[in-house]
Amino acid sequence: MPKRSRYLIALLLILAIPGVIGYLWRAPKPVPSSLPPQSYAKALRQAHEGLPGAARVLYQQLQRNDLPPIRRAALYAELPHYPSPQALKLAQQDLDHGDPLVRRAAITSIRRLLPPAQRSLVLGPLLEDDDQNVRFAVVDALLGLDPDAIGLYFRPLQAALEQYQQALEQRPDDAEAQVHLARLYLHEQDYPQAEAALQRSLALAPQDLQALATRVRLLERQGQHDASREVLGKALALRPDSAFLQYELGLWLTRHDQQEYALLAFSRAVELEPDNADYRYTLAVTLHDLEQVEAAQKQLETLLDRQPANRRARVLLIRYWKETGQLQNVQVLLAELERQNPDDPYLQQGL
Repeated sequence: MPKRSRYLIALLLILAIPGVIGYLWRAPKPVPSSLPPQSYAKALRQAHEGLPGAARVLYQQLQRNDLPPIRRAALYAELPHYPSPQALKLAQQDLDHGDPLVRRAAITSIRRLLPPAQRSLVLGPLLEDDDQNVRFAVVDALLGLDPDAIGLYFRPLQAALEQYQQALEQRPDDAEAQVHLARLYLHEQDYPQAEAALQRSLALAPQDLQALATRVRLLERQGQHDASREVLGKALALRPDSAFLQYELGLWLTRHDQQEYALLAFSRAVELEPDNADYRYTLAVTLHDLEQVEAAQKQLETLLDRQPANRRARVLLIRYWKETGQLQNVQVLLAELERQNPDDPYLQQGL
């Protein structure tokens, strides 16, 4: 081959190499993803911690159709902190989900999203669900509503309630089931049956706190206030460091118009279990009722520091700040709420 031809071929190869390399290294065009940009775990953490944009990513995850039922159900534990028309719509859609676990989770969420008067209209149709556990979840969600609120679903509710009781009666060796059965009978004011269920539960687990608390309520309902106090007192003597029993003592004292003493019990419960949101919230309400407004505000501030997503505490603290005319603090809380969930109905009320 002539020397000139060899030089020409070499030159052509040199010119071609950058093009080949560029072609080989060129990044392929991204394939559009059907999944939201936020990962499930990140979105769930964002909602749980009340971070900015929490509602948006939570709704985004609930719009997915590829989540396993257990993951989808976990999202509904957070949804009541982020109410909006869209939140309710998403939960209602999952009342028709193919998996009973998801349907039950949606029921529990709607129970907290809707006021009693509207609850039966949304949940009532599921009293005839094919899955009995779904039907029983609806009973739990509607129990305690007055007949007017239940409306057309009164008879289906009674039928499902009887099925629920029969199913629990068939589990005499399950202490937890017997406590739940006792509560159902207590609601129906069937005190002998409630007592029998509690006896079965306490025979299986003599120190079960839920059973003891239900027994206190049962005795009170029958006008046996001294006996109810004695049951609670004996339990506390055995377990004075039980936050649950201290809290139940506070509730008992509140029901008997002894809020000053109830305050001590609630304070002790919070001291023993500082991360319990219900205990601290109740303590704040009791302080406010006793006109210790500043102390009540501090308890709610502490609760929000620990649980920024706790909407119930946030709304109550806003109300308490408004009462004392501290509108700057109100604006701060409202701004944080707007960052979490710009569609929250409470934001429409303004100052």
